[in-house]
Parts: sequence; C-alpha cells; structure tokens
Amino acid sequence: MRKILFILSLIGWWMSAMAQEKVDVGGIVIGHVEDSYEWHITTWNDTEVSIPLPVMVWSGATGFHCFSSSHLYPAGTEHEGLRIATEGRHKGKIVEGDVRPFDFSITKTVSGLLINCLLLLAIILTTARWYRHRQPNENAPRGFVGLIEMTVMMIEDDVIKPCVGPDYKRFSPYLLTAFFFILTNNLMGLVPIFPGGANVTGNIAVTLVLAVCTFVAVNLFGTREYWKEILWPEVPLMLKCPLPLMPLIELFGIFTKPFALTVRLFANILAGHFIILAITSIIFVTAAMGPAISGSMTVLSVAFSVFMNSLELLVAFIQSYVFTMLSAVFIGMSRAKSEGEQEHRE
Repeated sequence: MRKILFILSLIGWWMSAMAQEKVDVGGIVIGHVEDSYEWHITTWNDTEVSIPLPVMVWSGATGFHCFSSSHLYPAGTEHEGLRIATEGRHKGKIVEGDVRPFDFSITKTVSGLLINCLLLLAIILTTARWYRHRQPNENAPRGFVGLIEMTVMMIEDDVIKPCVGPDYKRFSPYLLTAFFFILTNNLMGLVPIFPGGANVTGNIAVTLVLAVCTFVAVNLFGTREYWKEILWPEVPLMLKCPLPLMPLIELFGIFTKPFALTVRLFANILAGHFIILAITSIIFVTAAMGPAISGSMTVLSVAFSVFMNSLELLVAFIQSYVFTMLSAVFIGMSRAKSEGEQEHRE
C-alpha cells in the first residue's frame, strides 16, 4: 500500500511540475478534431514537431498557388499574399486579405483519408490475392484473410441480402465498400500516433459525401412503384388533391434519410473523440491541486481512457454496421415492387 501511495505521490509531483506551464486543454481538444494544414506529431522542448502538407489554392486576383504549409506557420504568417486567419468567420482557413480563395489543399483530414484508403486497398488486394491462387473446393482461409472473409459474409448474409432483396448483388459492392471504408477510418482515428489519429469520419464533410452516395443509389435506381408511393401514395384523395400534402411529406422524407446518415455517423464519432480527450485532460486540470489529488485523478483518468478506447473499438464497428444497414434498408425500400410484379416473379 505504501508503494502505491509513493508512486501516486511521484505522479502527482510530476504533474504539479507540469502545471507550472499553462496547458490549453480546450485548444488541445479542439485542435485534434479540427482540420489543419499540417499534421502535428508532438511538442519536444517547446518545439512543434509537425509534418507540413501541400497548400494548393486558386485566387481570382493572383492565380494558382502551390507550396508547403510550413510557410504559413505559425498561424498568421503571410506567404505569397496568403495566410491562415487567426480570427473571424474564416478562422483556421487560408485567406487572401479578407477573402477566402478556392482551397484545394491536402489538409490533415484529406491526408488521413488518403492513407486510410491506401491501407484499405492493400487489405482488400491482399485478400483477393489469396483467393486468386486457390480453388473453390480448398479449405477456408485462416488468420487475417479468414477474418476478412467472415466479415464480408456476415455483412452480405445478415445485412445486404435481407434488407435489399432479390437483386442485392447490384448493390453489394457499394455497401461492402462503405462498411469497410467507415470501419477502417474509425479504427485509424483511434490510433494516437501518425499515421493514425486523423478525425476523418468525425468530419461532417466526409459523412455527407457518404450519405450523398447512398442518396444517389436510392433515388437513381428507385423503381416505378417507389416513385409512385412518393408522388401519388395510396391515401385518401383529399390528402393529395388539391393540396399535395402527402406527396410533399414524402418528398421531404427523401432528404431526411441522408441527413440522418450524415449526422448519426458524424456525431457519434466526434463525441467519442471529445470524451477520450476530455478524460485525458483531467490529468492536466487537476495537476495544480496537489500530489495526492493529482496522482489519484491521473490513475482514474488513465483507467477511464483505456475503458473508453476499448468501448470506441466497439463503437467503430457498430457505426459502420449501422450506416451499412440503414443504407441497405433505404435501397431495399426503393426497390419496391407492385403486387402484380411480385406475383409474376413468384
């Protein structure tokens, strides 16, 4: 017991020493989830260790610019007439004067997205290579390839087939790609060191694009019966004419589906990052409260952080599964058949 108290006292003393330097907890939390033009690694002896990323912008006044983001840091430094705004509505973004040019830069989120896509591509191609040299009657794969096969079969048999319906094969490639893409980005976001840690699926722009893909798949391949139920549903005539009340509600529902997909994934992943960072920041918040309190809260903070990271592993899978399942359900609804077509098919 004395050894434990001694260790806690040492931890508390160390954190109290660190507390002499003011730690911007809010800046740490927001800085992690926000996008940036460099990939911050760590701070070593008051020196920021970061990976500069390519800046590519087009201005109507000065044309196209392409250079390293290291020329713009610290924030506010001007280069070729461009700088990173430190205040105002464009805070954190590249501006030229007070005007924001067209920005095509490879930011931290974009870099994380590209790295995760390359990782996912390597995983899928490695798995496909194993099957290329095997015969269908051979034993099932083991190890990592077997895990990928099990996951594909689970999503295909338990989600895509039941939700989409008879012509599920047309939509399986997209739905499986969406599942593994989201899962890979969710898991890589939990890795605290480079090349992990990028808040990709916690960025609403990324989740919006995924939801738009589902929106296109639902409405582009919707059957005649699907559009009939939207534009002229089987309800009393007074709800459709002269005021098209029900058609308007159904049309509004078309856009609420991708909105739900966007916000659900974005909010859950972002909340997980906030919670983990907030729990970790307790160490710094209590550092000035004395060795006993600081040491005790440090141990609690580490324990809760380990628990939350373990929970986030489950959340990473659940959110991938839920997005894929809802997308499959929406696609299945758009593939509705009339009673005559169903009887003919039977």
